[in-house]
Amino acid sequence: MQIALLSDIHGNARALKAVLNDLKDKNIDQIYILGDLCYRGPEPKNALETVRSTPGKVLKGNADEWIIRGVKKGEVPDSALALMNQEQEWSVERLSSEDINYLNNLPESFLETLSDHVTMHAFHATPDSLFDVVTADTPDEELVEKLTVNNDANVIVYGHIHTPYIKTIGNKTFINTGSIGLPFDGDSRPSYVLLQVEDDSFSADIHRVTYDTSRVVDQYDANNYPNSQQMKQVVKNGQKP
Repeated sequence: MQIALLSDIHGNARALKAVLNDLKDKNIDQIYILGDLCYRGPEPKNALETVRSTPGKVLKGNADEWIIRGVKKGEVPDSALALMNQEQEWSVERLSSEDINYLNNLPESFLETLSDHVTMHAFHATPDSLFDVVTADTPDEELVEKLTVNNDANVIVYGHIHTPYIKTIGNKTFINTGSIGLPFDGDSRPSYVLLQVEDDSFSADIHRVTYDTSRVVDQYDANNYPNSQQMKQVVKNGQKP
């Protein structure tokens, strides 16, 4: 079984379509999309429609929650709050009420038995939060404590941090998919993970896809995005704002 793990599209439909095109010849059995579908990109509607046109299983992320109800004080730095809510309003204006309802009804986790010996727990940020941050350099003991719950999963998959990694600690393998639309690890190419599952074993690899970031940069201006200067730099440089 071959599984594609994607996350954090953030309204970047061009990046998403580049990844889906890359998957076409890889004999994928299942796609999982781990949230943050629309917000902070120049094409929220196109990105969401592309997600919904795939046969993938989709989760809610914190940015999907922001689309639904706005960004609250304390969730981002005070200096960014007003502008991020302008971005939210711009995105919501381009979505339908049915789109918002779809986002609102997305599940927050999947616990999937992939074989007799492989069980995957997938979520956006942590098992009990859409917002908490667990980075790749978190000490092993703390990482295990924050990302595991009382289940039998030996593959734990999440998004949110926009930095892909794969790490095995004891009998559990932790996978971060990185980001399709807004990578933060200094590489502007979208990242995703391929998980290959055999009867009693599995392997995982990070993949990057080249696409024309300049087209997305131009879209921010063409579409009058309210925070275009900052977001253009993120797309061009693959670095956190």
